[in-house]
Amino acid sequence: MSKLTDFTSYADAQRHFSGAGLWALFDGDRARLNIAHECVDRWAVGPDRTAIRLAFGDGTTAAIGFHALAAWSSRFAHWLVGRGIVPGDRVAIMLDPSLPFYAALFGAMKAGAVAVPLFTLFGPDGVRLRVDDCTPRLLLTNAEKAATTGALADTETIVADDAFMAGLAALPDRFAVDTRADAMAMYQYTSGTTRDLPQAIKHTHRAIVVVANAALYGTGVRPGDRFFCPSSPAWGHGLWHGTLAPLGLGVETGTYSGRFDPALLLRALSSFGITNLSAAATHYRMMRNSGAAGRHAYAVRKMSFTGEPVDSESLQWAEATFGTRLCSMYGTTEVGVILADYPGAEDYVGRPGSLGKPVPGVTVATLGADGAPADSGEIQVWRHNAWFPTKDRGRTDADGYFWHGGRADDVIISAGWTIGAAEVEDALLKHPAVREAAVIGVPDPLRGQTVKAFVVVDRTADTMDDAALAAALQDVVRTRLSHHEYPRIVQFVDELPKTPAGKVNRRALREREKAQA
Repeated sequence: MSKLTDFTSYADAQRHFSGAGLWALFDGDRARLNIAHECVDRWAVGPDRTAIRLAFGDGTTAAIGFHALAAWSSRFAHWLVGRGIVPGDRVAIMLDPSLPFYAALFGAMKAGAVAVPLFTLFGPDGVRLRVDDCTPRLLLTNAEKAATTGALADTETIVADDAFMAGLAALPDRFAVDTRADAMAMYQYTSGTTRDLPQAIKHTHRAIVVVANAALYGTGVRPGDRFFCPSSPAWGHGLWHGTLAPLGLGVETGTYSGRFDPALLLRALSSFGITNLSAAATHYRMMRNSGAAGRHAYAVRKMSFTGEPVDSESLQWAEATFGTRLCSMYGTTEVGVILADYPGAEDYVGRPGSLGKPVPGVTVATLGADGAPADSGEIQVWRHNAWFPTKDRGRTDADGYFWHGGRADDVIISAGWTIGAAEVEDALLKHPAVREAAVIGVPDPLRGQTVKAFVVVDRTADTMDDAALAAALQDVVRTRLSHHEYPRIVQFVDELPKTPAGKVNRRALREREKAQA
């Protein structure tokens, strides 16, 4: 009997998709299911296969097999039970991708505990805010972070060093898994600043079935792929789409760990023989800017991006470098992937710059100010018998493709014109001296708001003084975009503020401008 993984075309996706078909890809059912079993234990049979490949920031690499991952996660589950952890207790994990991280992630869920991945670059305030919110029994981290975090009320800090792993090695390497499908499995925090607590999204074990939809049509995962996602598994893209979704389908995956170097990422894609790559738009831009792509040969056949719209220069570079189309995958942590470009579907005609079309089983529309479907408005998804907002603006064309119009709070209204920050940034990035750009609206007594651009430039690529370069950038936007959208203010900066997930933090720029005013 055919499975959903047997079909690769867009037409077959529309014809054969069903909720029952998704559930048929897993061992569990609507009553009993466990993410760790679906992603790890059921694949640890027969000859050992690679589960996860790691590229480290120091240039080294490593591989973890399904057998090893099953054994170490079982040992960690036994260790938790021995410490009195019971189902429903939270276990926070603040480690870079590594054997201890994956052992703890899957081991916690095996034991019925709730895994809480935390980004390793959080400072003490960021950690405390999240710990105070989810009240974990344990925080597993490294020695450096344990020293900076300090004592946490009602949370024991455990250092996952060599001695800790040696102690785990003495514990049984099998654990009997038994959880309800609707039991809590994971808390995941969206990106945000330490002054504004991000929302904790709570996932049950059955979420692994839901995310399979994104794997099939957003990243195009199929058995036999060698998948890679450089995003941190502390965030939605790296965790659900880069780790759990491919492993849940028995597909080898890989990631980057440590200080990011785009040249090392390119080397890993080549040496690992990666055939399916899913990365943030920022990753493609950084790989392009590194100038290191020509040193290697690649086997990539499917390629996707998410996080923010990719600029046209980076899109063209990626397709020329890897020899396949770069597909959009759009969604939010709260609702999952809702729009996609169907990587691997030869009958799907992509439209560069669009967000793609709805994934099977999902209804998406752009709603106007009156809450009714319209050609342009806020992108919303139908769930639980109501429209759920994404906080992104967009439009739909006559053929059903969706187009991004910027974040609802990133829209600039100047002299009656509605201007999307992403469009202006895309135009600025076409200038050879521009490495990064961010655009916001600032108060203007005449226009209400005017466009201000913060620009990081490569001084070796242009010798003009600041005034001349600013004028040249304004001309780029005037000529490539439109006259009314050009940035009337250009400020050159050494770096742009980023969210922990690596996205440009326009909100921080707006707050900075407000404080200075």
